[in-house]
Amino acid sequence: MLLSSLDAIDLKILRILQEDPDRPIQAIGDAVGLSHTPCWRRIRKLQQAGIIAGRRTLLDAEKVGLDVSIFVFVRLEKHASELLDAFEKATLDVPEILQCYSMSGEFDYLLRVVVASVRDYERTVKGKILKLPHVGQVNSHFALSEIKNSTILPL
Repeated sequence: MLLSSLDAIDLKILRILQEDPDRPIQAIGDAVGLSHTPCWRRIRKLQQAGIIAGRRTLLDAEKVGLDVSIFVFVRLEKHASELLDAFEKATLDVPEILQCYSMSGEFDYLLRVVVASVRDYERTVKGKILKLPHVGQVNSHFALSEIKNSTILPL
């Protein structure tokens, strides 16, 4: 199911769920002009199609002491599909890596790493990131402040 196959009601439901995933189905239905059961069916259909991939609780990184964000560009030693697969699989086991993107251009990957301090990042780089399979070069950029960090897609 693609965005183009979603109707206006589906899009309204998705917007509501992005903003407030705990809103009761009846309240969502009221907002989009559906009764409880048809609204529930649409949500279930969106879940089954994989459009709704799950629900998460967003934490305030600063309030839990993890307010140092680093964007890490990684270049691998060589390029072969098995090397790329090994690197990607290994990143899944590093909890400090919140996001990993395969990139075009000068570097192969962009990682978003979150830690409590610069020292913690140093330990993470030495103990985890540089030990990821086939890492050739790492280039780190510390975020000074977070201006925008949204999980809401522009539907």
